[in-house]
Amino acid sequence: MTKSHRDDRKPGQYPLQGLRVLVGRARHQASALSADLRKLGAEVLEIPFIEIRKPRSFRPLDAALKNLPSYDWLILTSVNGVDAMWDRLPKLRLTKKSLKQLKIAAIGPATKKAIEKRSIRVDVVPEEYVAESVVKSLRKQVKGKRILLVRAKVARDVIPRELRKAGAYVDVVEAYETVVPVSSRTRLRAALKSQDKRPDVITFTSSSTAKNFLSLLASGRSRKRPPQLEGITLASIGPVTSETLRELKLGVDIEAKQYTISGLIEAIVANSRPL
Repeated sequence: MTKSHRDDRKPGQYPLQGLRVLVGRARHQASALSADLRKLGAEVLEIPFIEIRKPRSFRPLDAALKNLPSYDWLILTSVNGVDAMWDRLPKLRLTKKSLKQLKIAAIGPATKKAIEKRSIRVDVVPEEYVAESVVKSLRKQVKGKRILLVRAKVARDVIPRELRKAGAYVDVVEAYETVVPVSSRTRLRAALKSQDKRPDVITFTSSSTAKNFLSLLASGRSRKRPPQLEGITLASIGPVTSETLRELKLGVDIEAKQYTISGLIEAIVANSRPL
């Protein structure tokens, strides 16, 4: 951990007292992570690294939703995907009854919670909240089955590729896309240069946040961590995000053991204990 604020920290109830954490989640999703960090005493700076947008066309998603009775499984890999899909259902005059015959898989607890909030049962949540674990959970159940995978425009192809190898028929549809919020560029550069705003820790909650962060930094790929990040701890939500950070030569200082927001916070707290 950087030492810039550590002398102000207090043990016990506020283990992150005096620590400045930069949260790069999309604006509408940052509040939960930020609130929990503040409860632990951290000073939080929010600069979104990603922006969620509607797809250029809803036609592929709408066509799949109108054809839901033909599918056996529905796989949702993010809360954004859940929100986008449920926003389309009433526009197509469809209700939750349209999903009645489906078995549903959610990539993690946040996605599961978002689905269950709509009074829909989730049949499968993998042990680890990554694509590989989704495949492991479903591989023996999907031979000859039709699967609808609702996800972002750009995403890893592990799930469709591996489930097709297992004998499933997989349709992949785009429900939203993530873009670089250009308005964050000036704020990020200013924060990294400012003594009053320079973060001790930067959080990364997806591969998209890592890639977009580098774009906002306008650093480009290099062989080592950019000098602007000297003394700053980079915290990753899990192995997929960590792999991306390493590929971008940003490196990883903290990785959550449980690949959730709570797990990320726990990892930051655990790493901050030694003074």
